[in-house]
Amino acid sequence: MTLIQLFQFILSISILVVLHELGHFIPAKLFKTKVEKFYLFFDPWFSIAKKKIGDTEYGIGWLPFGGYVKIAGMVDESMDTEQLKKPAEPWEFRSKPAWQRLIIMMGGVTVNFFLAWFIYSSLSYFKGENFHDNAKFENGISVSPAGQKMGLQNGDIILKIDGKVAERMETSTINMLFANEATVLRDGKEVTLPINEDGVAEVLAENEAKMYFGPRSPVVIDSLIPKGAAASAGLLKGDRITGINGKSIQFFDELAPQISQLKNKEIILDIQRNDAPQKVNVKVSSEGKLGFANDPSFAQKAFDNTAVSKKYTLAEAIPRGLTRTIDVLTMQIKQFKIVFNTKTQGYKKVSGPIGIIKMMPETINWEFFWGFTAMFSVWLAFLNLIPIPGLDGGHVVFTLWEMITGKPVPQKVLENAQMIGVIFLMGLMVVIFGNDILKWITGKF
Repeated sequence: MTLIQLFQFILSISILVVLHELGHFIPAKLFKTKVEKFYLFFDPWFSIAKKKIGDTEYGIGWLPFGGYVKIAGMVDESMDTEQLKKPAEPWEFRSKPAWQRLIIMMGGVTVNFFLAWFIYSSLSYFKGENFHDNAKFENGISVSPAGQKMGLQNGDIILKIDGKVAERMETSTINMLFANEATVLRDGKEVTLPINEDGVAEVLAENEAKMYFGPRSPVVIDSLIPKGAAASAGLLKGDRITGINGKSIQFFDELAPQISQLKNKEIILDIQRNDAPQKVNVKVSSEGKLGFANDPSFAQKAFDNTAVSKKYTLAEAIPRGLTRTIDVLTMQIKQFKIVFNTKTQGYKKVSGPIGIIKMMPETINWEFFWGFTAMFSVWLAFLNLIPIPGLDGGHVVFTLWEMITGKPVPQKVLENAQMIGVIFLMGLMVVIFGNDILKWITGKF
């Protein structure tokens, strides 16, 4: 972790927290509700800076993992219930009509959503979008063993995920982990296959969520293990293997499955050396290997050939920003499918602040920064809408209950629910931080 990574994280969080809390603060003020505190970061025991202007104390706390506004007459995470024992004052949250309280509580997530929309639209307009097109993988994809366990095969061309056209490789690798099915072009035919959860679990366990499939490449020797089977047989850097025992092979992903079945056996390789065909006798090792590394430049060239750069006019960028925001929100909702699934054990991959900081580049990249901020803004909106007491979603549920039934939730129920919610959230934070620290110590980030 570097200071630049930490700086980017704190700057992003600061922007999001201030704007989220403004989403609560502004409607509260519009409805003449007293806001006692507006804090960036949390301030248990003491604050770094504070200044009172009018009825509100503005400050910066020392714990940089959020922020808050303290609204008079509202049961919040501070659990300050003394004023609630007195009759409601006109300027208190609890004295306001339910529809006004709902707007105040929804203000934060609304700002988060529109902020993400604005950032994504701006990025699309000013920077365009660069991605790799699944349809341009002319020879299909090369799939890792874990990816094959999911149901994919070498040579597949990805067409759809859960019935939706899958254009971009970058999002397809993630979306497929949350999907029920995928449609691929296989041997010239469209095939719809279920996504195997055991394969998803293996992808997550091997930390290859973004690399379990990629472009296919030919078998071209790059380097040889000294005294290995290939070196002993006289194979050279640049040799291209085109067949085994008279059976043609085109791609590197075809080699290992065949060689693994020929342990300790003498085989004949068809190769191309300086554009001239040759045959070479090789004895496969007891591990079922030939002892060479494949030339990565061919895979890189195939990958580069799938690159697409797309530009947007302002009229196109605005709806595109909305689409990107909704796509990110949908992806985050789907993540719960694997996070709380005992088979995929996605909960082991959940990262807290340390993991998030380590995601940041070690040099400032403003395009990445704003993309991350937009993504995190959507995440905060989604998280705060979860109907857990202690989060905005919990307050929204109680307010909606009052609007539907015409009866307010008893104050004691609100206090007890808030206490349970705060304990739950604190416990969750301990687990997430503990998971982060464990991964940091064991080097598994």
